[in-house]
Amino acid sequence: MDLELRHLKTIRAIAEAGSLTGAATSLGLAQPALSAQLKRIERALGGPLFERGRHGVRPTALGELVLDRARVLLPAVRELQEEAVRFAHAAGSPDTPRRFRLGATHGPLLGRLVDRLATDHPAAPVTTYTSWSVGELASMVTQGRLDYALIGTCGESSPPVGDRMVWREVGVDPVFVMLHPEHPLADRREVDLGMLADERWADVPGDGCFADCFAAACARVGFTPVSVFETDTASCVHLVQVGRAVGLCRATFPPTEGLVTRPLTGAPLRWRHLIGWHQDASAASVAPAVVGHTRAAHAEAVERVPSYRDWLADHPEFGTAVP
Repeated sequence: MDLELRHLKTIRAIAEAGSLTGAATSLGLAQPALSAQLKRIERALGGPLFERGRHGVRPTALGELVLDRARVLLPAVRELQEEAVRFAHAAGSPDTPRRFRLGATHGPLLGRLVDRLATDHPAAPVTTYTSWSVGELASMVTQGRLDYALIGTCGESSPPVGDRMVWREVGVDPVFVMLHPEHPLADRREVDLGMLADERWADVPGDGCFADCFAAACARVGFTPVSVFETDTASCVHLVQVGRAVGLCRATFPPTEGLVTRPLTGAPLRWRHLIGWHQDASAASVAPAVVGHTRAAHAEAVERVPSYRDWLADHPEFGTAVP
């Protein structure tokens, strides 16, 4: 049997997990299948790679040698793959990009950005990919599978680092609350978070810290949320419209029949829109123009929400980022 990269990944997974059971779980394999695979690898390499004990496994001297090589080879191969993909997709001059591949979390800016890019570069196809995971989007950019990632982070949280990623701020929005028009607080100009202590909540999912930030904001005013429905945007809207829950949304959420949006007093939650790209990819050459289009898309979204536009007059620290 010839040694392959997947075998090195298996050895690394066993060493990191410290047991065959843990490694089998992380690799999505049955433990007997992993044990059989390890025996084949050990035969190919000439000896045992791990010592088995009551508390798991630990590498033998041969295992340490193989692991040392794997720690060099696996990142090198991954970097080679990423650079090859970026090279294969690189094309065009800074003034004539061949295409735009956009990744984004679900929100009001992606459609506007697509429209602006398609208008400004009619010959360049624009494709999109959406995900609730900002980590996945950043990873796809570093792997050369996307040109740009349009994401959001809670408060001052840092975006996913990623190798050589560059991030620019698009704008900062407060988080508003969505209410049924007949909710007792719907006529208020602002809503104190503490007055919603007995409500059920609806919000979109994500892999950032927003859920923790929301829980902390509630704790500061003296309550723990009764329950939080994490679901897609359309379902959040429906739950508010039927009076099942109150919702959380960015202030740029467009006016929608059957609900109203209101600021939370003191803006206890904020959402920072960011766009990022790989500094060594061809996308970097047109990134300043893409950032400008994204900020313009945010400004357009603000203009479509008169209540937010008026609120900004008294809260200049929010809104579209200034170049």
